[in-house]
Amino acid sequence: MAAAGVLAFATMSSAQAATTVRLGHVGEPGSLMDVTANEFAKRVNAKLGDKATVETYGSSQLGNDTEMLRKLKLGTIDLALPSTVMSSVDPVFALFEMPFLIKDHAHMARVQQNEYIVGKMAEAAEKNGYVLLALWENGFRNITNNKRPIVKPEDLQGIKLRTPSGEWRLRMFKSYGANPTPMAYSETFVALQTGAVDGQENPLAQIYPAHFYEVQKYLSMSHHVYTPVSFLSGASWKRLPEDVRAIIKEVAIEMQPVALEYGAQMDKDLLGKLKEEGMEVNDIDQAAFVKASAAIYKEFEATAPEGKKMIETIQSLRD
Repeated sequence: MAAAGVLAFATMSSAQAATTVRLGHVGEPGSLMDVTANEFAKRVNAKLGDKATVETYGSSQLGNDTEMLRKLKLGTIDLALPSTVMSSVDPVFALFEMPFLIKDHAHMARVQQNEYIVGKMAEAAEKNGYVLLALWENGFRNITNNKRPIVKPEDLQGIKLRTPSGEWRLRMFKSYGANPTPMAYSETFVALQTGAVDGQENPLAQIYPAHFYEVQKYLSMSHHVYTPVSFLSGASWKRLPEDVRAIIKEVAIEMQPVALEYGAQMDKDLLGKLKEEGMEVNDIDQAAFVKASAAIYKEFEATAPEGKKMIETIQSLRD
């Protein structure tokens, strides 16, 4: 009886000792965030063994991006995958709000390997109470709406467009003549369905899983902004055992090219599916949009420390 009690206590103590690491994101099932987060969890858990277990929570289960950033600071969640909202955390992160800055996936792969750019991001994260572990992909953003095809900036005139929270996206679309409306991703479908907003902008890997094609007619392949995912930790990072931190960091970086590969393939696959669902697809006049974006670059260079140098560095990495 005593032996059984000791065994039960030992089993209970072992269970209590196991570390659970919670990873939250806003992606819907089947989205790039969801697929990448789940692949990360599979790989990292295989390496962690019985040291710890990473559990993923998608679909804003742990809150929207702003709420998860707050929880990271409090240490009530361990990992998160914020995207556009990072431009509100620090001016440096607005670098990836600059329209048409990233050319393609190969270009972004070189940016991920650039010590200066990644170092600036990591410094900005640390200054604001976060730990930047890696840069993953959210993707190239495209515009959907129910009014008309968007070919030139003036086609956005008066369109009420849902955007993520982030002042630079608001500035950009206001400069094009749209009426940008910040809103949580989880609230977007209903807003489109009810006509509270006319359109939205997101990567295809977010547009399709969220079923936006059910409530949107036009898809304009603008590729106006490339948004990375900032793989972050916060206050709980230092509480994790050192060997657990090392494995999480290693696999987070290992997943960078994997996320890019997934994103590129999903862009190809999902465009066809969105056409099959009846969306009318068009290309934009990129030269007209680039010309209309010049003022945004000047504002960023005047706002972000070393803004001009960061932009020139990324532009120099184009092939």
